[in-house]
Amino acid sequence: MYTIKTPPSFLRSANKFFNRHPELRERFVAIVELLQKDPTAQALKIHSLSGELKGLHAISLTYKYRITLIIRFTEKAIILIDIGNRDELYR
Repeated sequence: MYTIKTPPSFLRSANKFFNRHPELRERFVAIVELLQKDPTAQALKIHSLSGELKGLHAISLTYKYRITLIIRFTEKAIILIDIGNRDELYR
C-alpha cells in the first residue's frame, strides 16, 4: 500500500476546487483509494507528463479535470501536487 502525501499547496488548491465542484469529492476519494492500493491500475488512466511538467504524472478526475502527482515507487509514496482544469494545469 502506498502512502499519500498532501503538501499544504495541494490542500489549498483542493479546498478551492471542491468549494467550486463539491459533486466531484466522492470521485476524488475513490480515485485516491485506488491510487493508494495500486498506482498502476488501468482504471486510473495515469499518464506521464512532458515538457515543463516532466517527472509528474496525471490522473483524470473527469474529462475536464486532472490531478497531478509524483509517484515514488521505491518509497511507496505518492505526492499530490495539484488539482484543477486540465488546460490550467498543463500550461
